[in-house]
Amino acid sequence: MKQNLTSKQKERYLRDHGVLNPHPERIQDELFPANEFFDPRDLLQVRYEMIRRHRVDKASVIDTSKQFGISRVTFYQVAGIYDRLGLIGLVPQKPGPKSPHKCTEEIIEFVKQQRLQQPDVILEDLIHEVYEKFGVSLHRRTIERGLASTKKKNQTEKNTQAFRFSKAGRP
Repeated sequence: MKQNLTSKQKERYLRDHGVLNPHPERIQDELFPANEFFDPRDLLQVRYEMIRRHRVDKASVIDTSKQFGISRVTFYQVAGIYDRLGLIGLVPQKPGPKSPHKCTEEIIEFVKQQRLQQPDVILEDLIHEVYEKFGVSLHRRTIERGLASTKKKNQTEKNTQAFRFSKAGRP
């Protein structure tokens, strides 16, 4: 990041990259007001310094949590993610599931088969059949996304195979 960013530009940069600390006023650690290098708005820097304060400077978790304005539970969560993923783990991730967890490949395959057998079937009837067979209540858009995802995956696989075939055929 450029050194000569104004305060507003830096705040916008941090927000755009998902590392703007929502509560910079809670940071009471001595490094942050004493040195302009340390910015309480930079969540990545705050989290790293928090872990460093505990592990290198040997501050207790209670004191560290107070100085950085978080709970002990949050401290342990952040430290655990850092241990597993390194620095990238300090960047906040979106909460919630990262992929469909109710709409399995088995369900999508079932829906495809039903559509092949009954081309005129409406989606609401399929949703009811999925519930009857699998005990899973799905929204119509979830099924539509699942069907679209398998189409994309199948097309990607075909393209990859065609590419491999064309490469293999070369002398």
